[in-house]
Amino acid sequence: MLYWLLYERLFSYFSPFRIFQYATIRVAFASLTALFLCVVLGPWLISKLREFEIGQHIREEGPKSHQKKAGTPTMGGVLIVISIVVPTMLWTNLSNQYVWIALFGLLSFAAIGFYDDYTKIRRMRNLGLSGKQKFGLQVLVALVIGFWLLVLHSYGMYSTEINMPFFKQFKPDLLIDEFLANPWTYPLAFIFFFLFMVVVLVGSSNAVNLTDGLDGLAIGLMIIAAGAMTVLTYVSGHREFATYLEIARLPGASELAVFCGAMTGASIGFLWYNAHPAEIFMGDVGSLALGGGLALIAVLIKQEILLIFIGGVFVLEALSVIIQVGSFKIRGKRVFKMAPLHHHFEALGWQESKIIARFWILGLVMALFALTTLKLR
Repeated sequence: MLYWLLYERLFSYFSPFRIFQYATIRVAFASLTALFLCVVLGPWLISKLREFEIGQHIREEGPKSHQKKAGTPTMGGVLIVISIVVPTMLWTNLSNQYVWIALFGLLSFAAIGFYDDYTKIRRMRNLGLSGKQKFGLQVLVALVIGFWLLVLHSYGMYSTEINMPFFKQFKPDLLIDEFLANPWTYPLAFIFFFLFMVVVLVGSSNAVNLTDGLDGLAIGLMIIAAGAMTVLTYVSGHREFATYLEIARLPGASELAVFCGAMTGASIGFLWYNAHPAEIFMGDVGSLALGGGLALIAVLIKQEILLIFIGGVFVLEALSVIIQVGSFKIRGKRVFKMAPLHHHFEALGWQESKIIARFWILGLVMALFALTTLKLR
């Protein structure tokens, strides 16, 4: 809205407003706006959540040290989502289709998380929607997004090719040509495409959700991941950078950099209150929204594989749960003392603050490695 007002309407009357045509300027303003909203609205939201007794219920089978956190205000993800949506609406070019897809994905996953958190509070226990219910809703959102992207693909506005780290020329297409060439296998191309969308979007959403178990852990990692994604979206939308790095260029992707900048700023602002000892938890409304939003950006700029490195710690946390559950069902034995992975280190005697700091360091190293792969090809 401010982009429209300051640049498209008032620029002709006041030439300095031309700076708002540049994505870098608007990324900075979106980040600062999101940070300001989060920091300013935080105390008000915390007091309201306490007033309505919207507190966290701690699972009994988790670490005993977490029992003292029971009652801490939760559903703080509402603050994160607001702090992302408002700056995005203010500082992006709202005629850009990709911005609306990003907002739809963020808000859809946030709605699922909100309903899950609300169910937990209503039942007064750490169990909201069943796994099947939550997964089904997430899959539905992923399928809708996949269909939207296929429509854009039909108009030449979206590529189904994937950028591969370390390889310049190898760019596999999700709509497999061999399947499309044969009428008997034609539907398999689209089934594979939608399956890929589900794996990336639902997997990332749940990975962030699983990581959100220690004060500031998930939101600190989101600052790193969203910051890296801001760089990727900017270079993907910049003609010269995209050509130089030989990555798929998405015209208009620079507007997504504004969205990622808002995500980064909102995450920094939320960490102010979520740092150990946390005054507020993001809840599923925040973790599902952030994970889904991050993955959707990767899907739009064709960096789904690189997302594995950018969100490396999230991936490790999710894998630890999959390995633990699979091992127990198949062998009747556990691989880790407790899952997700951060609880394993707690069981080994590591202090919560040390786990958080070391996971942040690991996340930063993996994100930097991901960015270096743009040139090391």
